[in-house]
Order: sequence, then C-alpha cells, then structure tokens
Amino acid sequence: MKTLWNSSNYGNDLKLTKSDAHSVSHSGTCDDDVDYLMTKPYVIKQLNKISPEQLRKELYDYGAWDDDQLSDHNENLKRWVWISGGDIVEGR
Repeated sequence: MKTLWNSSNYGNDLKLTKSDAHSVSHSGTCDDDVDYLMTKPYVIKQLNKISPEQLRKELYDYGAWDDDQLSDHNENLKRWVWISGGDIVEGR
C-alpha cells in the first residue's frame, strides 16, 4: 500500500493512501468520511502517536479555531485527518 505524507510543522506527520486522502477531501461535508478513515488500523496507529500539545500548536497556526475549540484532542485529530487529506490531494 503506497502512502503519501501530509505537510506538518510540529511533528504531526500522517501518511495516507491517495485513495484515503481523496475520501476526506471533497466538496460538501467530510465528517462521516473522516470518522470512517479514523477507524482504519494504519491511521489509528499514527494518530495514537500524535501529541495533543503539538497538534494544538499545528492547528492554532491555521487561525481557524480558538483555544476553546482546540481543547478537544479527538476533534483536533479529526481536523488533522481532514487537513492532511487535502494537503495530500493538492500535492503539498
């Protein structure tokens, strides 16, 4: 299974297959697709290694969420899977 890396500034590296990246990077809501992707063993293994503090820093730099919104690590993981899929699809 060939995987591609996302763009990470704080060590929140995530590898996804191109197909999986496309599954969470499309018009409309991607919530259900992100939730499903987060059940795949190869994704779970990577997400378990992500530091909550480092991920908060990463997402804070996007400027889309405030400190209160970034206090939920599980929601942050969902955001990161979604962003990572988009980065991979766009070839960043």
